[in-house]
Amino acid sequence: MRRHFIPWLGAVGLVIGPSPALAQSFLTYHCGDGLEFVVAFVEGDRSAHVQLDGKAMSLPRRFSPSGSRYTKGDVTLRITKTMTTLRRGKRLSECTAT
Repeated sequence: MRRHFIPWLGAVGLVIGPSPALAQSFLTYHCGDGLEFVVAFVEGDRSAHVQLDGKAMSLPRRFSPSGSRYTKGDVTLRITKTMTTLRRGKRLSECTAT
């Protein structure tokens, strides 16, 4: 009986997950050109987790002299006190959080 209990206990731990949960904040952005995306910030993680065009991506935080900048490949999210922009390749969108 004990042999069956240990694997079952491990499976329950995988389903339940770690505890306590980390603090998260989600922001939905609406841009002047009609683009919408969601960004999640997780406590202790220096990346911005972006849901864009039906795809999830993590943008690591990069050095920025003002505000915050997150970049991976040709996608850059820049957040300052006065403006938020998302650049995808040559396309630049000015956005506001709601």
